[in-house]
Amino acid sequence: MNDSRRELPSMTALACFVTAAREGGFSRAGEQLGLTQSAVSRQIALLEEWLQTPLFTRHGRRVTLNEAGRGYLEDVEPALRRIRLATAKAMDRGSRRDLAIATLPSFGMRWLAPRLPSFTARHPELTVNFAARSFPFDLREEHFDAAIHFGAADWSDAEMVPLFAEQAVVACAPGWLAAQGVTTPADLVGKPLLFQTSRRHAWNRWFARAGIVGLPPLKGPTFEHFLMLAQAAAAGSGAALLPRFLIEPELTAGTLVTPFPIELTDEGRYYLVLRPDWRDHAGLVKFRDWLVEAAREEGGEGA
Repeated sequence: MNDSRRELPSMTALACFVTAAREGGFSRAGEQLGLTQSAVSRQIALLEEWLQTPLFTRHGRRVTLNEAGRGYLEDVEPALRRIRLATAKAMDRGSRRDLAIATLPSFGMRWLAPRLPSFTARHPELTVNFAARSFPFDLREEHFDAAIHFGAADWSDAEMVPLFAEQAVVACAPGWLAAQGVTTPADLVGKPLLFQTSRRHAWNRWFARAGIVGLPPLKGPTFEHFLMLAQAAAAGSGAALLPRFLIEPELTAGTLVTPFPIELTDEGRYYLVLRPDWRDHAGLVKFRDWLVEAAREEGGEGA
């Protein structure tokens, strides 16, 4: 027997000891543990033999802890409590049937939600709960298993899986396009432009890609979420730069049109952000594998 084994008595014996100490007798301990009085007595005797010291003073059927027993209980009981909690946590992590995912609102509505039925069909035992979040946060503090992030791979204390890049196109209402007389990219200069809050310089980059430089400062209303931006553009408020994959319904319906083929590929990426311990959660592993596969089917780069 190696040294570590010599220092670790039977867990059954420890459970009998702690319960008997708490209940003040072997019979009552047996009732709590589903054992006979004699089985508890044998386990206590084995523990005392292991430790080479008695732990109880016997008074017929009653027992009380002696000095050694009180000291041992004080050290062992908190450790057993921690072991029970850790075991329950590990079992819960491995058997959980729900996932909590934070997602960018527009991405969740237009890309993730329409594809969710394929995940449910593959893993009907799992339930995915979504909440909208636009900025990084601590996954564990807010009790999320994963999140969808756009930008750089800079989310702290997390593992990030790249999904795909984003191609933005100019989109506007067909009536607005005709009324403004826009036929070339240069015609957009001085026209009402709509901006996404976190991408104030996207229009400058698009004009540069179209070969138009030396522009005055570009101004216009800003919108935090892309779907708000898309609705404003469809209502005729101006032209917007929008990710093509987010506005496919509007393009199909004809409420938005893309007058120019010029696409602006953003420097950022969409990422699946995972807690560092994600591999311990079988359901989260399944979600990660499915999402990477779905991204690849769309021409993404999921690794």
